[in-house]
Amino acid sequence: MKKTKIIYWTVTGILSALILLGAIPDLLSVPEAQTMFKHLGYPMYLLPFLGLAKILGIIAILVPRFPRLKEWAYAGLFFDLAGAMYSGYAAGDPASQWAPILVGFVLIFISYSYYHKLAAAKEKSNGQFSTAVSR
Repeated sequence: MKKTKIIYWTVTGILSALILLGAIPDLLSVPEAQTMFKHLGYPMYLLPFLGLAKILGIIAILVPRFPRLKEWAYAGLFFDLAGAMYSGYAAGDPASQWAPILVGFVLIFISYSYYHKLAAAKEKSNGQFSTAVSR
């Protein structure tokens, strides 16, 4: 279980840092983020909303408990990355600009699967049923 925790927290920490690096400029509507949003054809009022949503999603993943909220946060981050990747593709950006987003998908997948491994191990040690791990 110690190895599982180390992998979970390492990957989740890297994921959190990467998401926050993109969320803070969005929340603050810095000129570079505005330029990218204009290039993609999105309205500027969406920029701080997405930045705040990403930050709240990371908080939900990092805070213990609230398994249903974590599920929604993982889904939200997945959809955010999927939207970003497709937007770059649809805007005609070269793959070198949107393909690195695949790293985010890998990190989300690993973090999510190890979250469930930890929840299953905790359930087993407590002998209780948890809806967080039932599928």
